Amino acid sequence: MAAQTGVRKLFGRLAGLSGALAVTAGAYGAHGFRHSDADEYRRELFETANKYHFIHSLVLLGVPHCRLPLLAGSLLASGMTLFCGVFYYHALTGDSSLSKAAPYGGTLLIAGWVALAL
Repeated sequence: MAAQTGVRKLFGRLAGLSGALAVTAGAYGAHGFRHSDADEYRRELFETANKYHFIHSLVLLGVPHCRLPLLAGSLLASGMTLFCGVFYYHALTGDSSLSKAAPYGGTLLIAGWVALAL
């Protein structure tokens, strides 16, 4: 039972940290990146990454209340890292070499949602 409590606290804290990072990235996107020389496609990638980052940070708040918090939280956190991280990276650097990892991140996010429902 103590291990379950630790897992639940972990993902609650991770949700808070992830949300803070999403707000920080959103502020940068609105006030810094938007005025950069990045093309429209890279700005759109940044906005998409930030939107999914926000949404899934909020979803992490629900992880402690599901039946399989370790599974759901791990899938969601991994999916956010791959999906949002790749989009942020491509948007900020213009380097698309990691873009093939984004669908794996999206698949992990979907699996995380399914784990929440189990």
